[in-house]
Amino acid sequence: MRRALVIAPNWIGDALMAQPLFTLLRKLHPRIAIDAVAPTWVAPVLERMPEIRDVYATDLAHGKLQLLRRWQLASDLRDVGYDAAYVLPNSMKSALIPWMAGINLRIGYTGESRYGLLNVRHANPPKTERPPMTARYAALAYAPGAKLPFIDKFAQGHAAGHAANGESAPPDAPTLPVPRLDADPNEAARVSTRFDLDTRAPLVVFCPGAEYGPAKRWPPEHFASLAQFIAQSFPYARIIALGSNKDAPIAQAIAERAPNVRNLCGQTSLGEACALISRASAVVTNDSGLMHVAAASRRPLVAVYGSTDPRHTPPLSDLAKVQWLHLECSPCFARECPLGHLNCLRELTAEQVFGDLRGMLLAHR
Repeated sequence: MRRALVIAPNWIGDALMAQPLFTLLRKLHPRIAIDAVAPTWVAPVLERMPEIRDVYATDLAHGKLQLLRRWQLASDLRDVGYDAAYVLPNSMKSALIPWMAGINLRIGYTGESRYGLLNVRHANPPKTERPPMTARYAALAYAPGAKLPFIDKFAQGHAAGHAANGESAPPDAPTLPVPRLDADPNEAARVSTRFDLDTRAPLVVFCPGAEYGPAKRWPPEHFASLAQFIAQSFPYARIIALGSNKDAPIAQAIAERAPNVRNLCGQTSLGEACALISRASAVVTNDSGLMHVAAASRRPLVAVYGSTDPRHTPPLSDLAKVQWLHLECSPCFARECPLGHLNCLRELTAEQVFGDLRGMLLAHR
């Protein structure tokens, strides 16, 4: 295999959890060149992955078919001569471009009845037996049903990892590769200068948003209380909030309660946010795409979980700490708390999070 095309996931975190697959493909096929088709809001993350050669950033709208636009892109890709395509989303429309481009091997999970569009199909595991997301993607590097010969050491509760068919990897198997993003110190310095951030001062990054819904968002008043703890113990530290335009009101609510927090949500591009995270002394984040960026950038981080499960989508880094109350009703995987109280996050206090964060900031004095 010489050339492979990846149809990337539509979410930043999922794209990063797919990076171990790209690492495995490079190991199994040392001369392979891997390109990716990715939404414009995900493309900057793929561009920072050393395994990816070129990224085709698309403006395809989420949830829309847009057959003509897909056909035009497929026509351009046909001339490249890809040997294989790895289709990571489960939707039917995500498999259309490799099929239209005439790529011989089209690999992915069966998904939405994609029997004619994919010709190397992996079975969808039952929801109760689904492996961690990284292992699920990594299994695509092997034949359907094959055991994954790697252990995912970050999957809590899955001590020996999971293969695509739910069986355990051998006890002496190597660990699954983890995501790594290339960092450019010069870019980080330029972005810091643009936003008038003193590079000599410790930088704490808050990521208060979560695209999926409110049930993944730690309350703004808790972030504000945490900022006050930081101000008392580390008065020289600078705190910024990063995220999209949608996260700006949440960050504003934090800043109104804690004036030492600077709201940059919606003011940076994703690439600039990645650059600022790459120089952070510590990051405090919900289960979100930027959480995975921080983990892949090897920054100390505290990840706050509510409705989701850190055993399935953990921050893949030894420098990460997870705060999760694991209440009887959690994880529910709902966008909004079905019980109306959001206790999984409201009862997780700023004191608890600061307990982890304080050690990280002391270590980076």
